[in-house]
Amino acid sequence: MSQDSLKNEKKAKLEWWKSQGIEPYGRKFDREPIAGLTAERKGILSIAGRIMTIRRHGKAAFCDLADWSGKVQIYFKKDVLGDVLFERFKNLDVGDIVGVKGEVFTTHTGQLTVLVKDFVLLSKILGTLPEKWHGLKDVEVRFRRRYLDLIVNSEAQNVFATRIKIINCIRNFLNNLGFVEVETPMMQTIPGGAEARPFITHHNALDMDLYLRIAPELYLKRLLVGGMEKVYEINRSFRNEGISTLHNPEFTMLELYSAYGDYQEMMSLTETLITSIVRQIFDRDEIDFQDTKINFQSPWKKIYWEDCWKNLGIDNWRDINRVKQVFSERHIDTEEKEDIFALLDLLFKRCIEPTLIDPTFIVKFPVETSPLAKSWPGDPSMVERFELFIGGFEIANAYSELNDPVEQKIRFEQEIQRPSERPKVIDEDYIEALEYGMPPAGGLGIGIDRLIMILTGCTSIRDVILFPLLRPRQ
Repeated sequence: MSQDSLKNEKKAKLEWWKSQGIEPYGRKFDREPIAGLTAERKGILSIAGRIMTIRRHGKAAFCDLADWSGKVQIYFKKDVLGDVLFERFKNLDVGDIVGVKGEVFTTHTGQLTVLVKDFVLLSKILGTLPEKWHGLKDVEVRFRRRYLDLIVNSEAQNVFATRIKIINCIRNFLNNLGFVEVETPMMQTIPGGAEARPFITHHNALDMDLYLRIAPELYLKRLLVGGMEKVYEINRSFRNEGISTLHNPEFTMLELYSAYGDYQEMMSLTETLITSIVRQIFDRDEIDFQDTKINFQSPWKKIYWEDCWKNLGIDNWRDINRVKQVFSERHIDTEEKEDIFALLDLLFKRCIEPTLIDPTFIVKFPVETSPLAKSWPGDPSMVERFELFIGGFEIANAYSELNDPVEQKIRFEQEIQRPSERPKVIDEDYIEALEYGMPPAGGLGIGIDRLIMILTGCTSIRDVILFPLLRPRQ
């Protein structure tokens, strides 16, 4: 039967319900979660959910009823319901949402079942649920119609249930350490805190352009100046860049700052936070990720950034000719990049990053790539910074925060000279804030979407974002 025919059939049933004086889109229904039902449950209970299957047997039928907590078999029997209610049952479809009152029993095969004594229609379906969701070749349909994905795909339900648990774990962990959750502006006059192309919007009343934030960093550090010593924000940030399995223009980050700390404190906090999440959610230290396993057991590996290049045969990473020679030796396209740091970044992504499967800290970065970080003691060309890699992907970035306003302005002025996709404007207000004194601090940013992608074994960041950005339908 065609989709149009099926919809017309359901519309006819909709009219039938109306003809019986019954509102097919019901109202409040008091119920208990399906997952809480046990064979010991006595008396009349009330549950509600979506009918996922119907198996009709003349004057009786078995259905699967699902809510977010779980699924249970329900049993409609004409001898129990009577003629009027059973006639109503015959006008139900897979996908309808119903409220049920009944009693628990166990079938001869041992399956927990609810014998329906009464029911009400709460929402009549007009569409048709997919029968074999995993058979769809166009995976983007899952993202465009996420509501269907969640209805029929238990794996998608589990991913987002796990996402909720992970974010709750993060909040509980940080709150127990004395951090406070704050909110900072999503619209900013100067996009700062990261190197990325921003989205631009316009405020009509003030007649001024604004930018959707690429990071909340500079506002969170203003709070350190104000005396708030441990702050975090689970924030939505926006970057006007490409879409891939690792990038969505709108994404979720955790950023936190701890006064009187440094990058080493952030390293310890990061390792403890993520290992605690893994143990709470999965009750073990090792998880499966795609075709490999990731071991989160402490201590995590630490590698100096400079040593990464020595492992590739580059003794002096500032020697651009040698760097280009390695591109040639390994048959890697330079993508017409000429800036030494752009070349190193590309080489790192191609040759080093994919090898970092178990959690690995890459430590001590060039000052040119880290304008907001404090210099390495005894080596002003490098800074106290680390990046964390898990499963071959960058997950976190952290450093000892630069709190010298004079040095910070010099860094900003030097940064303006480098190529960039964002407006090159020095945030004078932030410099002024530093002039009032910011305590030494450690700062950390963790990509929540990527972390959840790894912990749930997903292959694309779009699998862990409820509504990822997609191209318009053709």
